[in-house]
Amino acid sequence: MAEFHLQHTQQTRTHRDGLRPILMRVLVMGIAVFLAVTIVPGIESDSLGAGVAAVLVLTLLNTLIRPLLYLLSLPLIVLSLGLFLVVINALLLQLTAAIVKGFTVAGFWASFWGALVISVVSALLNMILAVEHASVGTIDRSHRPPTIINPD
Repeated sequence: MAEFHLQHTQQTRTHRDGLRPILMRVLVMGIAVFLAVTIVPGIESDSLGAGVAAVLVLTLLNTLIRPLLYLLSLPLIVLSLGLFLVVINALLLQLTAAIVKGFTVAGFWASFWGALVISVVSALLNMILAVEHASVGTIDRSHRPPTIINPD
């Protein structure tokens, strides 16, 4: 009976940890999209609800469709030295605007600059969060004396 309880506790902890990366991804995307709406002329959100919907849709598209688009356009990505990645992100931003009512992107260049802002902000925030996550999980054992294996 005790073994079942321990396994159940481990499973619950893993389930809780599985939700955190999803929420962090949505939060990072929300900050990035908010900055793009604020900075880039031509990207607008009529309401907070439209902005939240755009963040959720763009996060979903980035999770499901973007890897497939990257794989299919790999030759163009290599030939353009990675610049085509921003074009793919711009197209996904335009697709988000087409899906979400109240979120508008006026033309390709607005979506290009918006995608660039979103990519840079997301990358920076993900790096910061990765550093914080790594520093939380590390254990400093440098103060522990060495263990003698074969004392003679």
